[in-house]
Formats: sequence, C-alpha cells, structure tokens
Amino acid sequence: MSKQAGHIHHIWIQSHHTADGDLGLQQVQKKEPMFYYFAYGSCMCPVDLKRSLGENTHPYIIGTGTLKDYRLGFYRLSPLRNCGVLDVVKDPKSNVKGVLYHLPWRLSEQLDKREDVPHGGYRHEFVDIHCQGKVYNNVRTYIVVDKLSEEAAPNDWYFNIVLRGAVTCGLPEEYCWSLFNHMYKLQQRNLKNSQVGAAD
Repeated sequence: MSKQAGHIHHIWIQSHHTADGDLGLQQVQKKEPMFYYFAYGSCMCPVDLKRSLGENTHPYIIGTGTLKDYRLGFYRLSPLRNCGVLDVVKDPKSNVKGVLYHLPWRLSEQLDKREDVPHGGYRHEFVDIHCQGKVYNNVRTYIVVDKLSEEAAPNDWYFNIVLRGAVTCGLPEEYCWSLFNHMYKLQQRNLKNSQVGAAD
C-alpha cells in the first residue's frame, strides 16, 4: 500500500516539476477556464507575448501545430509597428506552421487588444489545428479584417521577432527558411521600390 501511494506521489511531483517548477500550475490550469490559441506571427515568441499579456506564457505551450488549407501573407500595415504584419488567408494548396497555446481565459482580453480587435485590426477565426498527432477543434486564431491588395514588407524588428519565435518554438527548419526567404524578398522589393521612387 505504501509503495503504491509513494509511486503515485512520485508521478504527481514529476508531472508538476516539468511545467517550470510551479507545482500548482497544472491544478490551476484545470480549475481555470481556458481557451486554445494558435499563433503564427510574433506571438509565436513567448517572450514577446509575455510583454503584452503580463505573465510568462511558456507553461501554456502545447507544441508546434499546423493550420491546413491556409497560407501566410503580410496583408496588414500595422500603425503600431509601422510595417507589414502577418495574416493568414485560405489556400487549399498550403499550410501554416505555428504554436498552439492553452491560455487562461483571463488573458483573452489582453490578447484581443494586442491583435487590435477593438479597433477592427484583426478578428477571431476558429480553426482546426493538427498538433502532436491530435486535431484540436475550435482553436482561436486571428485574421486581418481589411486586407491589403498586396503584401507589405516587415521591418527588421518584426522580421527578427517572428523568426526568433519560429526557431525557439521548434518549427521545422525548412519552414523557418521559407519564412525567412519570404520576409527577405518583401524587404528587398520594398527597398527597390523606394530607390526607384527616390530616383523619380
């Protein structure tokens, strides 16, 4: 009896220890209302997400996920960042990699503010995310409301934060390179257009 109880206790401690040292974290997560959130842009980086939400988001990461039948594009010009920022658009030939979070509901409002929902920047889209051999339904992500007719280049800061999030959270290397090349080409096109405009 004592061996069995000790074994159960060991599992309990071990499972809580892996969640970043906070023994009560999983119990809190079970009691709190939660929602699933799929990040594909700057929010893939937990450090940058913490800046907006006010707390460490590492413990809420489930893993890398895939959004099928969508593709990435920089179809919004952010007034805050003063550059093109990411969006997803439907495309049956593509998929988007990102990070699946399981966040406390109390962070929902701050996340909406970050995505400029109150001012019509982004809106909720509920999608299916493939992650670790499972399909998560009704996962919240954000899509641009008023899309640009063509993509706008990210600035260096946004470029770096998106790429850092992708690499840090373990997105496939091939996908990271594809993301890098996409952003780099947009910046080069923007630079070329600026030079042509200056010459005129």
